[in-house]
Amino acid sequence: MSASILIIDDEEDLRFSYHLVLTRDGYSVSQAADYDEALKCITSEEYDMIFADILLGDKTGIDFLRRAREKGVTSPVIMITGSPNMSSATEAIRLGAFDYIPKPVMPETLLRVAKMALHHKQLVDEKNRYRRNLEAIFRSVGEGIISVDKSINVVEVNDTFAKMCGYKREHLIGSNLKDLRMPCDNRCIDILTTAMLEKREVDLGRVECRQTREGEKVLFITASPLLDEFGKFSGAVLVARDETRLVQLEKNLKIRKEFHNMIGRTNGMLNLFSLLEALADIDTTVLIIGESGTGKELVAQALHQGGIRKKQPFVRVNCSALTESLLESELFGHVKGAFTGAVSEKKGRFEKAHGGTIFLDEIGDITPRMQVRLLRVLQEKEFERVGDSTPIKVDVRIVAATHQDLKEKVKRGEFREDLYYRLKVMELKIPPLRERKEDIPLLIDFFINKYNDKFSKNVAALSEETMTLFLEYDWPGNVRELEHSMEHAFILCHRALIEKEHLPVDMIENVSLISSTSPEDEEQTILKALEKCAWNKVLAAKKLGMGRTTLYRKLEKYKISPANK
Repeated sequence: MSASILIIDDEEDLRFSYHLVLTRDGYSVSQAADYDEALKCITSEEYDMIFADILLGDKTGIDFLRRAREKGVTSPVIMITGSPNMSSATEAIRLGAFDYIPKPVMPETLLRVAKMALHHKQLVDEKNRYRRNLEAIFRSVGEGIISVDKSINVVEVNDTFAKMCGYKREHLIGSNLKDLRMPCDNRCIDILTTAMLEKREVDLGRVECRQTREGEKVLFITASPLLDEFGKFSGAVLVARDETRLVQLEKNLKIRKEFHNMIGRTNGMLNLFSLLEALADIDTTVLIIGESGTGKELVAQALHQGGIRKKQPFVRVNCSALTESLLESELFGHVKGAFTGAVSEKKGRFEKAHGGTIFLDEIGDITPRMQVRLLRVLQEKEFERVGDSTPIKVDVRIVAATHQDLKEKVKRGEFREDLYYRLKVMELKIPPLRERKEDIPLLIDFFINKYNDKFSKNVAALSEETMTLFLEYDWPGNVRELEHSMEHAFILCHRALIEKEHLPVDMIENVSLISSTSPEDEEQTILKALEKCAWNKVLAAKKLGMGRTTLYRKLEKYKISPANK
């Protein structure tokens, strides 16, 4: 079924022109000559999108847009004007116009904007359908509600919440939550306290509640401050939705898109999420492998937050950022007088992480001497501070990460084999972004929401050209580079759509450099890049804006080598 479009313009020639262009492209088009006729149209029919001229006799397109929104019309509205000005554009965007284009409107512009608007509507409709489905599921399982006063005494609670927590309603009323043991490890108390202290709504997200009778539950928890009849702060209310069935459904259908701040729905990411769940409560050493910018620290945090150590410290150490002596002191601590400048005793990161998790980032950069010391901690769970010989026992889970090939470093004698196998009891590999490009639209949506909040903007989406560029680019810097590109675009963008001109210049140049449709041109481009980089493939791949594995694949495809140039 073709998309339906309404054209509103008081000039018959223009209506006819727009009608001709759009119908030739397969759209179903209706026309309205003025404000009143347009209102009749949207009252009797629904349209997938609307083009509205700013000037409509004694009324304006802004008047129509305002009235359409009051009537609940959600279709994208594109305003057309013969004399653009900032005030009308600002008002149109404020009222929810999808775009604002000047006359004369070229056929290609009309079709391009229509396509983008319809694509946007499709995404919004899909999101709304998904939201309605979720709401239906929530209604079927019920919501738990509890309100407390400023001292966390229970004022009111429904049976659903009481049942979720393994209590009877009458036992909770009047009780202080701090005196009770809640199955969510008392995280509900933390969120209620935060909502009251900061006087704002707090979203805790999904929380595991360890039940004794009904098994483990997954609840989605939010809390908001409460005002009394005089407008004074009086306490907080918490709402808990049981999403246990939904989580299981997502696992079964593989439609889960987010896990502990990581986003993805490709098989590589879904498999990673499943492994993280399986490893969360297994107290074993884990080695995380992934290129720079893939999110290795997020994976380590997910292991920590999902397991039995989550209420204990999570301590991060960047092993590549410190010299050997500084790293030794940071990891194991030192006693007073151990070296010049050691004016007092200092606890190391291992001691600070006692009971929790220590994350050793870029473990491949540590020296042979540090490798020996770390091996002892892994084997015996003890160490000595610098300048002391007294062993210190420590209970800590070790999670390490690297972007290097440790197996290759072992072959070259640069990394101890026994330490390597101690670290990789379980190995998690994070796929680079170029191998999971289906996740790029999800990541873009996430960063649009993030930076709209941060910069107080109303960016709706990427233009079609910009989205194509994002999907063609190889993202050598992975998710970190994508995030930085989105932040750069938000700083420059002052419209509803992010265009190519808002992106970092080097990113555009790299995509343009390798986007030729001719294999011969691509081969020559790669060859020239290699020659400029003295055949350093890492530098050449970066210059071309592609990953190293992509470059190697193309070198093999075109039989490119120094001997064949």
